Amino acid sequence: MDPQQLRTFATVTRLASFSEAARELGYTQSAVSQQIAALEADLGTALLVRRPVGPTVAGRRLLEHAVPLLVRLEAARADVARLAGSPSARLVLGATPLAVGVALGRALGEVRRAYPQVEPVVRVLAQDVLAARVATGEVDLALIDGLAAPSDPLPLPEVGPLTTVAVDERPVAVALPAGHPLAGRAGLALSDLSAARWLDAPDLTPTADRLRAAAGTDGFRPATRYRGTDLHGLLALVATGHGLTLLPEPVVAGAPGVDHAPVAAPRLVHRTELVHGSLPEGPAALLARLLVD
Repeated sequence: MDPQQLRTFATVTRLASFSEAARELGYTQSAVSQQIAALEADLGTALLVRRPVGPTVAGRRLLEHAVPLLVRLEAARADVARLAGSPSARLVLGATPLAVGVALGRALGEVRRAYPQVEPVVRVLAQDVLAARVATGEVDLALIDGLAAPSDPLPLPEVGPLTTVAVDERPVAVALPAGHPLAGRAGLALSDLSAARWLDAPDLTPTADRLRAAAGTDGFRPATRYRGTDLHGLLALVATGHGLTLLPEPVVAGAPGVDHAPVAAPRLVHRTELVHGSLPEGPAALLARLLVD
């Protein structure tokens, strides 16, 4: 299979349009159609239906293979370019919303003093895309946070030869409305809360699937869906009774209108990891050393 044909197929599927895919890729619509036809001929089956545009059963299965393959190809290109290139003067840091904190601010200040010509860029992105952005060179390094067992690595996707280093672990707690009967408990079993009303905020907190896997039970059905990265907005929903959520204990402590109780079972922590590929000497390498130290 030709990688360019796979890329064209993935783009057509994502945009559900041959013409939009042609515009994004810089091809004519005829060239896009020819590439799809050649890929279908190579595999001996139809991959797309045309009206409306969408993948066939075989197309959906191919897409499951194509997307990670394309990421790995871009990751290989970026990795070799980093090793072969001269030291970079840019600094683009990716971070999940809860990973941006005071320690990062101090480290960036030191980098700016060492490299006054550099203007650091911080891009706040979701956990599920950041590792790929590092692998493909869109960001130089990333701080990614999530739920894990103590000392266990985060379950990040396999997107290339990346280095991951733990930089922080905090206890986790269930955020509750002030005055909730469970507030102040010495510890809660996550499984006992499976039937409670939960907030679904995938950019900030563990998903229902992650909670079910951690607790080893069904449940955790979302009562309210929150799409955003504003922590204050999420805590305001907790305070007004729209659902519970799981957050690092220091984040919840002292939030107005919110109480909390630590999670005692299973043993879980909020873990933050530094993720990067090869780093030639420069501002990104200095930032990585500062964050690890």
